[in-house]
Amino acid sequence: MDFAVSDKMKTILEMVNEFVDRELIPLEPAFAASSFKEMLPILREKQKKVKQMELWAPNFPKDCGGLGLSLVDHGLLSEALGRTPLGHYVFWCQAPDAGNVEILHLHGTSDQKEKFLNPLVAGEIRSCFSMTEVDMPGSNPVLLETTAVKDGNDYVINGHKWYTSSADGANFAIVMAVTNPEAPEYMQASMIIVPTETKGFNLVRNIPVMGHAGDDYFSHGEILYQSCRVPQSNLLGPEGYGFIMAQERLGPGRIHHCMRWLGICQRSYELMCRRANNRIITRDGKPLASRQIIQQWVAESAAEIQAARLMTLHAAWRIDNEGVKAARDDISMIKFVVANTMQRVVDRALQVHGGLGMTDDTILAFFFRHERAARIYDGADEVHKVSLARRLLKPYQ
Repeated sequence: MDFAVSDKMKTILEMVNEFVDRELIPLEPAFAASSFKEMLPILREKQKKVKQMELWAPNFPKDCGGLGLSLVDHGLLSEALGRTPLGHYVFWCQAPDAGNVEILHLHGTSDQKEKFLNPLVAGEIRSCFSMTEVDMPGSNPVLLETTAVKDGNDYVINGHKWYTSSADGANFAIVMAVTNPEAPEYMQASMIIVPTETKGFNLVRNIPVMGHAGDDYFSHGEILYQSCRVPQSNLLGPEGYGFIMAQERLGPGRIHHCMRWLGICQRSYELMCRRANNRIITRDGKPLASRQIIQQWVAESAAEIQAARLMTLHAAWRIDNEGVKAARDDISMIKFVVANTMQRVVDRALQVHGGLGMTDDTILAFFFRHERAARIYDGADEVHKVSLARRLLKPYQ
C-alpha cells in the first residue's frame, strides 16, 4: 500500500495551494460580509484562471471534461481546497454537483448527458440533489414519502423535501422518489431528473442554518413538489435502483467530504498556532503558546489530524483498488472520526482566539456554524457507529 504522491500531483498541489493562498483566502472577508450571489462575478473570474491552469473539474472523468484524478489524488486536492469555503466551488468539484456528475456519467442516457452532464461539467449550469424529507429520517434513505406516479409518458411527482443543498440557482434536481411501492424496500425508489423551471417544483425557502439562510450555491432549500410533471425519459438509471445508485454516490462522496474537512482542520490548526504565538497574555511578554493547556491542544490536534488523514487516504486507496463494497467499514469509520476531529480542532482554534473567534473577522466562526452538520448529513454518526459495530461483531458470534 503506497501513499507516495506522484511528481505530477506534487506540482498540482503546489499550484492549488498557491492559488488558494493568493486568490481565494483574501476574498473571505467579502464572502462573510456579502451574499454569495454578489460574489459570483469575481468568482467567475477566478474560475477562468483555474481553467487557464488546466485544473478545472479535477475529479470528473477525462471523457467528460475533467482531469480524471484517482480518488486518492482527488482526496489530496480536496484537502488543499478545503482550507477555504470558496475552494471547491472555484475549482468546480463542489457537492452536490460532484456526486450528480458521477451518477449522470455512470447511469445517464446519451440524451441526458448532452442536456445535463456536459453543461454541468463545463460550469455552465448547477444542480442539486433532492433526497432528505422533512418528516422522515434522513439517515435511512429507504424511508421516503415522495412519490413519482406514471401518467401516460410522464412521472407526476408529489412530496416535501428539505436540505436540498444549493437548490437556489440550480438548473435541475436529481430527485429520489418512490416509483415501485410494492417492491422490496431497497428497490422502491428511483432517481429522476427534474429541471427546476418545471411547474410544480417550488422552492419554498432557503432554510436558516445557525441563523444564516444563505443564498445561491451556499444555501439549503426546502422544496415542495406539487404534481410536478416530467417525462419518463428523465428517469436516471433503471427504475427502482435509486437506493443502489445513492450508495454508489455516497462512498466516494464521503472521501470528498472527509478530505475537505481535513482541509478545514489544517486551516484552523494553522490559525490556532499563529494566534497562540502572537497573542501576548502577560506583562513580561509571554504568549498564549507558553501555557501547557495550549500546547496540549496543539499536540492533540496535530496527532488527531494526521490519524484522520491517514484513515481517509487508506479508505480512498481501498475504493480505488478494491471497490466501494470492500471499503464499506473504512468509509463508515472515517465519516464519524473525521467529522468529530474537525469539530474538536475548530472548537480549540476558536477558543484560542477568544472573542475574536466569535466574530467573522476570521473564518473560524463560519467553520463552526456551517460544519456542525458534518456529524448529521450523509448519515448521523450514531447510525454509522451502530451499523459498523454490527458488522465488526458478526464474525465473533
